[in-house]
Amino acid sequence: MARKLKTYQTSLGFFDLAVAAPSMKAALEAWGADSNLFHQGAAKQSEDPDVIAATIAAPGVVLKRPVGSRGSFKEHAELPTDLAGDAISKKAGRRSDRRKPQKHPERAADRKAALAFEKEQKRRERERAKEEAAQRQERERRQKAVEKAQSALDAARREHEKSALDIQAQREALEEKSQAEEARWDKEKARLETALKRARA
Repeated sequence: MARKLKTYQTSLGFFDLAVAAPSMKAALEAWGADSNLFHQGAAKQSEDPDVIAATIAAPGVVLKRPVGSRGSFKEHAELPTDLAGDAISKKAGRRSDRRKPQKHPERAADRKAALAFEKEQKRRERERAKEEAAQRQERERRQKAVEKAQSALDAARREHEKSALDIQAQREALEEKSQAEEARWDKEKARLETALKRARA
């Protein structure tokens, strides 16, 4: 059975935020908050009938309005224009602009809003799962590319080491051949020099 929705409010950055959710935890998830704003006193359950009506009409959707304003909450709100302006002078006028409290939505509307919230939550979960799957595929693709490059490097290193060993063996063989030739020449040279001395004597 779908849980009854409540309206929660907070302020983040340049906007006041409101959302209809079944719990404070669900509201924090919808806002993408990293900490418990309710424990910090930065968020609360709203009792404003206008805010409740706006959020119940779009359950699970985070609605915004310029921070500090008394305007209506919308899914796409403009940035505030009087951040450091005459907010104090406008307070009295804003109080007079407040509408009379409206009756809370009926139970059928509550159930409908709760179901709409669950539908929106499931849509967000599907999007999150899709993003996670795409990230996983990207990680797997990168891992395969890394493994392929590492395999090519290892194969090239083995080929290089084999060639280096062959060259070293050839160098050692030439060195032995050179030493043998030097030894042969020393003997031949000595024999010929001795024969030359005898011929001159």
